[in-house]
Amino acid sequence: MAGNGNGNGNGEFSFGNGTARNGLAKIQTTHKKQNGICHDDSGPPVKAQTIDELHSLQKKKSAPTTPIKGTQGAFAPISDELRQKQQLQSISASLASLTRETGPKVVKGDPARKSETPKHVTHEHHHFTPTISVSDSSLKFTHILYNLSPAELYEQAIKYEKGSFITETGALATLSGAKTGRSPRDKRVVRDETTEDDLWWGKGSPNIEMDEQTFLVNRERAVDYLNSLDKVFVNDQFLNWDPENKIKVRIVSARAYHSLFMHNMCIRPTPEELENFGTPDFTIYNAGQFPCNRYTHYMTSSTSIDLNLARREMVILGTQYAGEMKKGLFSVMHYLMPKRQILSLHSGCNMGKDGDVALFFGLSGTGKTTLSTDHNRYLIGDDEHCWSENGVSNIEGGCYAKCIDLSREKEPDIWNAIKFGTVLENVVFDEHTREVDYSAKSVTENTRAAYPIEYIPNAKIPCVGPHPKNVILLACDAFGVLPPVSKLSLAQTMYHFISGYTALVAGTEEGVKEPQATFSACFGAAFIMLHPTKYAAMLAEKMMKHGATGWLVNTGWSGGSYGSGNRIKLPYTRKIIDAIHSGSLLDANYKKTEVFGLEIPIEVEGVPSEILDPVNTWSDKNAYEGTLLKLAALFKNNFATFTNYKIGKDNKLTEQILAAGPNF
Repeated sequence: MAGNGNGNGNGEFSFGNGTARNGLAKIQTTHKKQNGICHDDSGPPVKAQTIDELHSLQKKKSAPTTPIKGTQGAFAPISDELRQKQQLQSISASLASLTRETGPKVVKGDPARKSETPKHVTHEHHHFTPTISVSDSSLKFTHILYNLSPAELYEQAIKYEKGSFITETGALATLSGAKTGRSPRDKRVVRDETTEDDLWWGKGSPNIEMDEQTFLVNRERAVDYLNSLDKVFVNDQFLNWDPENKIKVRIVSARAYHSLFMHNMCIRPTPEELENFGTPDFTIYNAGQFPCNRYTHYMTSSTSIDLNLARREMVILGTQYAGEMKKGLFSVMHYLMPKRQILSLHSGCNMGKDGDVALFFGLSGTGKTTLSTDHNRYLIGDDEHCWSENGVSNIEGGCYAKCIDLSREKEPDIWNAIKFGTVLENVVFDEHTREVDYSAKSVTENTRAAYPIEYIPNAKIPCVGPHPKNVILLACDAFGVLPPVSKLSLAQTMYHFISGYTALVAGTEEGVKEPQATFSACFGAAFIMLHPTKYAAMLAEKMMKHGATGWLVNTGWSGGSYGSGNRIKLPYTRKIIDAIHSGSLLDANYKKTEVFGLEIPIEVEGVPSEILDPVNTWSDKNAYEGTLLKLAALFKNNFATFTNYKIGKDNKLTEQILAAGPNF
């Protein structure tokens, strides 16, 4: 044995002549040869004295990836320290109480990281009648978690927000609390000199009024709550991909879930844009975990979503449902954009490879998402758009998709988008594997996924396009009397756009089979601010100027109402949409239907000709006639709300729109 020798001669070690403890031979290390087989892979010790120092070495400081814009002329660019100070001053100003002279002391960073001691800043505010300038909240620091990345927000949610989990595919599953949907009856708008004459008030309007004083009471309540917290999340982002009409928004919230949701849904700024963000055009104060005071004037519950268009502010109390922020900003855009002669639209939008753009309008269940998502076309957006002199642009930077009964086969794009960075609201999942059960409704049927639009493979980035060629109005007609496709005149397009019709079957659990008509003005009545006819007039003007064609597409029933007829097959509807996109449907021969006076094609490639005229598919012609007249009467009754609003000086346009409705 080599126990008493000098090893194998490789120069790395040898057994010495002496002995160590327990009688074992001593091992002597010698100089290692350059070509030695074994090597010493140990390095110098880590330059850290504490575990906190070691953690600080793990992360490198983020630096701007784009040049910093400075002032023009002889002035040098401002320093990073000054920029940080100005940024914090702006946030402090946003969080300032209206009854105190100063905003809160704000610092950047997570309060849980005790080793970090960033500088703070206070911001002076001057009011005519300042009262007490010192309070408990003014004696503390409010930590600002500013424009955190998805990874950082995941850490915050998992660590501090109960009900937050990472699913099997990497999405963040969250809970929105007691409210799992919007609260339209608790949404209010300040009625003042700014909005008195501009906004739609009264019967049929979604705008429930409140006064300025009540708004300020709720704003103070929200700001005081946010300032009482150790940390708040601040997002500075944009709305509208049109660079000439971009809106700067600031969202102040108390939950990582809300911050990540808005990170996904708004347009994410580049580092350079963030450095030069400045003062926001609109601010949201989301204090949804804190209720409003039920004794406050106008309050009817513990929830209140308040818009003040003069102050460019929105306050949320008593609901943690994130969709309130998305749709609240959409309402704001429905006010701000028409002021610039830009039409805001609740629609899907896609574009062909030749640059032909189509708008898709439709209420829930009409197939708007399914039909606007086409692998042969680019997706500009799925929900909110603007139509300006530059063309169309998506308002948002993300998608907010329904998840109930989601499957890979039916909606592969949405399925594949649910990955790291995506927010999953109120879904149910396996406690061990974290696999989501999209059919489960134990929390709510309104389960949702919010993800950046670039998660869709054929999304067009930037999300802008030329002027639309086709405007497609979708209706799921459960009465079974509307044709699968109709070409609309300009007046008919305005009539059906204002009507916003669909019909679904309600109460099937109790055996009720009768279809129920649903009308939502401009296909989004809950979000519009002006009278529907104003949006319709703008739509008609733009369609006329740019040569767009209007279409009414029925994705509902044929051959009878729900219960006796059959749902129009999706492949047939897709063939119709393809014919609209290609322009071939413009060249078809048409005939006019009774009552509604709709122009229907004689034939469409790939679609059975007999279904194009609904009367051909009904075996009971008398039943068809009765159902047709019933639906026509529902249209007329609904439209009566809008007949007293005059468009134009001579009122001719109003008369033309009324004449474009059903005639019987």
